Amino acid sequence: MATDQAIDLSSTDLFDIQRTMRAMRRLKPDPVPDALITEILEAATCAPNGGNSQKWRFLVVKDPVVKKKVQHYYKRAYDEVQKPRHDAYAPKEPGPALDQHHRNEASIEYLTDHFHEAPVWIVACAADANSDSAATGASVFPAVQNMLLAARALGLGATLTARHVAFREEVEKLLGLPKNFHSFAILPIGYPIGKFGPTRRAPLNEIAFLNNFDTPWPT
Repeated sequence: MATDQAIDLSSTDLFDIQRTMRAMRRLKPDPVPDALITEILEAATCAPNGGNSQKWRFLVVKDPVVKKKVQHYYKRAYDEVQKPRHDAYAPKEPGPALDQHHRNEASIEYLTDHFHEAPVWIVACAADANSDSAATGASVFPAVQNMLLAARALGLGATLTARHVAFREEVEKLLGLPKNFHSFAILPIGYPIGKFGPTRRAPLNEIAFLNNFDTPWPT
């Protein structure tokens, strides 16, 4: 699909959804119907997982008090960990790359400051998450991808964020997770401010290869 082609936000074509599902960090505080969240959760349960053990659990958070308390740690993680790292790797010379960096940071900072205002969070968790089995935490992320795709198909904005794990113990206590569960991602979900996609990605011949890394995948 050409990148300048108009995007039909009501499209349910999988490939259109994939190509236009970018991180939507600016969300309206308007409530999201539970029926839509149910569809997103059902999409999560359709995802592949190790041994079909289905050790995932999904906590839907709407409580504004809990979200505000978690946002405190979310912002601390940005100020103390993420922002210094981003600044260290930022382009040094003026130009398009630096401009893009500033735009990305503005978007990230907006989410940081308004994280608690997203009407719905889905916290993706897994049981026995401290074990070495790939059927635990590693199986969470296919479900997360399914939820992101489902949100996009429903016209809802979402993004995958795991920054809270910098203060995982404190956040999981606030969320009231059982002792044998850990959280792996939080998806803030709401109606987007702005438009979907298309995504910006490296061309296939730079990241995909045939038989060996000396032969780019022909495109």
